[in-house]
Amino acid sequence: MYPYYRPRRLRENEIIRDLIAETKPDYNKLIMPYFVIEGVDSTQAIESMPGIQRLPIDNLLKQLDYDVKLGVRAIILFGIPYEKDEKASGAYDENGIVQKACREIKKHFPELLIITDVCLCEYTSHGHCGMVKGKQIDNDSTLELLAKTAVSHAMAGADIIAPSDMMDGRVEAIRQELDDKGFMTIPILSYAAKYASAFYGPFRDAAGSAPQFGDRRSYQMDYRNAHEALKEVYLDIDEGADIVMVKPALSYLDIIYRVKQSMELPVCAYNVSGEYSMVKAAGTLGFGDEAKLVREIMTAIFRAGADMVISYHTCDILKNRWFD
Repeated sequence: MYPYYRPRRLRENEIIRDLIAETKPDYNKLIMPYFVIEGVDSTQAIESMPGIQRLPIDNLLKQLDYDVKLGVRAIILFGIPYEKDEKASGAYDENGIVQKACREIKKHFPELLIITDVCLCEYTSHGHCGMVKGKQIDNDSTLELLAKTAVSHAMAGADIIAPSDMMDGRVEAIRQELDDKGFMTIPILSYAAKYASAFYGPFRDAAGSAPQFGDRRSYQMDYRNAHEALKEVYLDIDEGADIVMVKPALSYLDIIYRVKQSMELPVCAYNVSGEYSMVKAAGTLGFGDEAKLVREIMTAIFRAGADMVISYHTCDILKNRWFD
């Protein structure tokens, strides 16, 4: 009781604050996303994501040479094919853009951990994450293609497979196909609680993956639901997921917390494109200090229970040592 107990005593100077800090973000738990593009010779800026580019493979390797020296240890790849079709052929082509990128990255950076996003939306002419029948997304016919894509990534050198499509049963289909093809040791990082979110807008600009009709609310989660997230996570764990993801992160800290409190598997959070772009805009316009905003946001994500974070801020954080 005051005045005998004064919480401010433990905030008196920086050393004390550091000693008792409950959450300290870790540089080693950051994952940097990259967009690798086919059929172009030069890097393309993404207007809605300042500082992030679409990179042909040669330029990606040059960028990685710089970023690995900064401290990047784990990456996630998103492919942008030269051509798209209704069957998402580029997703599972052994000479597809992600497959070629994986092989080249492993040649030049064998120590780098490669996570590959497994979804069809970047490769379909209609922009949806699954096969389309009429105006409906056909869940079950999509599973075979997702599994085929996952195996092609593993054969190319991917270290972790990350299905983001939100089709029911896709983790089991991928796990079975990976095991059947001899990839029993490849983990699955499942986008388990992936919400239909307005925060994905800049990503869709980057990947050219906006749906050509309707939206994704029939397969991505309703942002009004929390208990459903746990159901989705448990289903993916039962099907063989090794790591589960909550996406987006900043507006879903309560979901990250619920998931982490409910199970012992590692939890990944995706600090998505819209969250990144808001901070960049605020910093550019002078409405906030970018470094302080990023530090606080990342601390909040870790504090909520994330064991690792995918973030477009990763290279800025490492370059400027924003966690120090």
